[in-house]
Amino acid sequence: MTTIDFNLDWKLKLQNRFINYVKIYSTSDPESEATPSTPQQWDIAKYIFEELQTLGLSDVSMDEHGYIYAYVPSNLENDDEPVVGFISHYDTSPDFNGENVNPQIWDDYDGGDLLLNKETGFILSSTKFETLKDYVGKTLITTDGTSLLGADDKAGVAEIVTAAEFLLAHPEIKHGRIAIGFTPDEEIGRGAHKFDVKKFGAEWAYTMDGSEVGELEYENFNAAGAVVKIHGLSVHPGYAIGKMVNASLLAAEFIKMLPENETPSTTRGFEGFYHLTDLKSEVSEAKIQYIIRDHDNDKFEARKKFMTDVVAEFNKKFGAGTAEIEIKEQYRNMKQQFEGKMHIVDIAEQAMKDANIEPKIKAIRGGTDGAQLSYMGLPCPNIFAGGINFHGPYEYVCLESMEKAVKVIVNIAKAMKKK
Repeated sequence: MTTIDFNLDWKLKLQNRFINYVKIYSTSDPESEATPSTPQQWDIAKYIFEELQTLGLSDVSMDEHGYIYAYVPSNLENDDEPVVGFISHYDTSPDFNGENVNPQIWDDYDGGDLLLNKETGFILSSTKFETLKDYVGKTLITTDGTSLLGADDKAGVAEIVTAAEFLLAHPEIKHGRIAIGFTPDEEIGRGAHKFDVKKFGAEWAYTMDGSEVGELEYENFNAAGAVVKIHGLSVHPGYAIGKMVNASLLAAEFIKMLPENETPSTTRGFEGFYHLTDLKSEVSEAKIQYIIRDHDNDKFEARKKFMTDVVAEFNKKFGAGTAEIEIKEQYRNMKQQFEGKMHIVDIAEQAMKDANIEPKIKAIRGGTDGAQLSYMGLPCPNIFAGGINFHGPYEYVCLESMEKAVKVIVNIAKAMKKK
């Protein structure tokens, strides 16, 4: 077995690449119908595209929707290995500010609290975030308390690009053709919608989009988005008696009709939920956005029907046409797509063991591009990328975790998968 000598130079290369990525504003927008959904995503897409060309990858391309494809050529004399791919997304979540990201590097972390920002008083608390204790003596990269970090999923992008560069620099590591893909708009559930599976050309792939070291996931939530619109009637408040219908107050009534113990903060494991993600309202109209999640297909269908039934009940109480709902599916649980194909998961599990990492095979309480891609004919489990506390100011990533992810990619890339 070839030892992966990931020395300090490579470690710093990985760190600097990640820092460069997160400083590029690339938040996606669920309200936009364009692909990418925001113009700023083109900035990082073009940056990555040019970087891949400079590194010497083959067949580097970017389509009109911002999807990037590239390949590490095979270095085998007689290549009968399956083409394996690695995929990440470069957009960041609209749940929190993603502009003007100013990452901070904390070398040799001592295990205590980290003051992220003196002005805001934001503290990354070692008491509140107990996983910090796992990173004592390591290098942490955090936010400055004013934005998210973007490790979801620029850590994955940095790891894949660094692994590709490492393979090109070490021809003694024998491997078949490796496919690489980067997508926009994963954070709003559209990352795989326009992904060209045929062009990608891989027999299977892995998304580098998980969290803690060792995570390996091949089942996830079924997911849908729901938009509820409530129509009110605005009249002058001084003459409103018997006439005004306040949509903001009705929105509050609607929210109360959903079970308060079935939210992200009250569920765990395989338990599903309704998550209120956005509320915009005024007297005349309110718009409420939810995401609906459940691992079990029957329960997922029941959740969608329940929300429709709540709207019907609401209209009986407040008048026909007061509320309307639109539900759009986002992705499905990919578990059933691995029936008879568990060797794909086994290869990733062994790659972790070869890197002295204990695999943690579990279900995702969320989703990745891989969920949709698996239904598009590209089986695609999810592997850790190292980021913690996604989508907010307390997000951080451990550099050594990212290094381990690179080693897993290299181990998967190695030849002998034909067995």
